[in-house]
Amino acid sequence: MDTKLFSPITFENVELKNRIVMSPMCMYSCHNQDGRVTPFHITHYESRAVGQAGLVMLEASAVQPEGRISYEDLGIWSDEQIDGLQQVTSRIHAHGAKSAIQLAHAGRKANLDETIHAPSPLPFNEQLPKPTEMTQDDIQATIEAFGDAARRASEANFDIIEIHAAHGYLINQFLSPLTNTRDDQYGGDLHNRMRFLLEIIEAVQQTWNGPIFVRLSTAEYHEKGNELSDIIQISEALKQKGISLIDCSSGGVVPARIKPYPGYQIPMADQIRNQARISTGAVGLITTGIQSEEILQNNRADLIFIGRQMLLNPYWAKQAALELNETIESPKQYERGWR
Repeated sequence: MDTKLFSPITFENVELKNRIVMSPMCMYSCHNQDGRVTPFHITHYESRAVGQAGLVMLEASAVQPEGRISYEDLGIWSDEQIDGLQQVTSRIHAHGAKSAIQLAHAGRKANLDETIHAPSPLPFNEQLPKPTEMTQDDIQATIEAFGDAARRASEANFDIIEIHAAHGYLINQFLSPLTNTRDDQYGGDLHNRMRFLLEIIEAVQQTWNGPIFVRLSTAEYHEKGNELSDIIQISEALKQKGISLIDCSSGGVVPARIKPYPGYQIPMADQIRNQARISTGAVGLITTGIQSEEILQNNRADLIFIGRQMLLNPYWAKQAALELNETIESPKQYERGWR
C-alpha cells in the first residue's frame, strides 16, 4: 500500500523520510538548573529516532534563562549548551531521522523566582506573579537572544528550527489582544502585535540557513481573543517571511476550559493550510495510523505531530505501519522482531 504517512516530504533543503514528527514536549530533566542536556535527553530522543519517526523535535528550549518555564527546562542561551545538544542531534541522525529544536521564551508563564517579563503587566493566574512590562531594550534583547539561539542550533547540527509562538508563552502574549495592551509599535492592532514575532524571524534568519516552523495557538477559547481569521492572517504574513510550516496547536493564552476530542485541532490546520496556502502540522489527540492517513490524504495537513502516544510507544511509527499494511525499514539490530 502506498501511504502518504510514510512518503517523504521536503522543506527547503531538508528531506524527511516520512510525515511522522515527535512533537516537542517538556521533560523537566535539567536537574542542575543549567539548561544542559542530560543522559536522559539523549536516550529519550534517540529512542524515537530508532523507532523510525521522520523528524524528532526537542522540547521547548529557552533562549534566555528568565525565559524558562521551570528551572528544569532545556536551554539554548549559552554556548556551553551546544555540545550536549550536538550529542543529541548526532544520535538522532545516526538512525536516519532529522532533528529539530523548538526555540522558546515563557514570558509571564515562567515559574521562576526571578523577575519575569511580558508585553503587559498581566499575570496568567493567581498562582503566578505579576510580570514586568518589557521595555524597548528588553524586547530588542529578547529578539537578539532568539537570533543567538538559532546560531547555536546551527552549530549543534539541527536540521529544522521551530519558533514557539503558542500556548500563551511570550510570543503568543504579544500576538493576543488578551495579553497585549501596549500602546507602542508592539501593541494595538494585529499588524503591530505581529511585529515581535516577525522581528524574531528576521533575527533567526540572519544566523540560520534552513527551514523554520512556527507553532501557533490557532484558537484562544475566549470571545475577545484572536479568531481563526486572525490566525490565517498571521499565517499569511509568516509565509511571506519564508516560514515553511505552521504547527497548529491551540489554547494556553488565558485559563480556559477546553474539551479535547480526537482530532479537535485538525479543522484549524485544514483551514490555515488551504486558505493561507502554507504547509501545516496536525497535532492533538492523534492516536492511530489510520487517523493520520485520513488527515494527509484529504490534504488537511502535511505533517503529523505525535505527542503523548510517542511517550507511550517510541515505536509508534511501526504500530501505524501495521495498521496501514505498510512495510517500513527495521533498525538493523531489531530485524528479528520487526514483523
